[in-house]
Amino acid sequence: MYSAIRPLHFGDCDPSGIAYYPSYLKLMDSVVEDFFASLGAPRKEMIDDRKIGTPTLTLDLTFVKPGFHGSDLTFDIRVTRIGGSSLDLEHTVSANGNTLWSARQRLVATSLKTHKACAWPDDIRAALSHHLETNNA
Repeated sequence: MYSAIRPLHFGDCDPSGIAYYPSYLKLMDSVVEDFFASLGAPRKEMIDDRKIGTPTLTLDLTFVKPGFHGSDLTFDIRVTRIGGSSLDLEHTVSANGNTLWSARQRLVATSLKTHKACAWPDDIRAALSHHLETNNA
């Protein structure tokens, strides 16, 4: 599992101080970007040098409790499946030990030259494999 903490800033919330859901997605994307960087595949290098994008194919969100301005959000990412060109991630976001929301996300490696799916490079596949959790349902 990969974990990161992000503060919930004023600009991430509606006027009542409750997290605005598009802000959650922006924060989640920043954690995914940091996760890939931790694997040795920073997004800038993926795009500029390798010409590989990782767009989201599917995203299923479940909101449980509201998040509030000033909270530190813990983002946990689990790799649940690695396909030929796809990757399934499960996200759990919590504050103060309480789950606020979760997401299931499928990313796809794509060539930025052809805009079609492409195989994960061997080094990225190997790094992702170290995070694969096979006991998830």
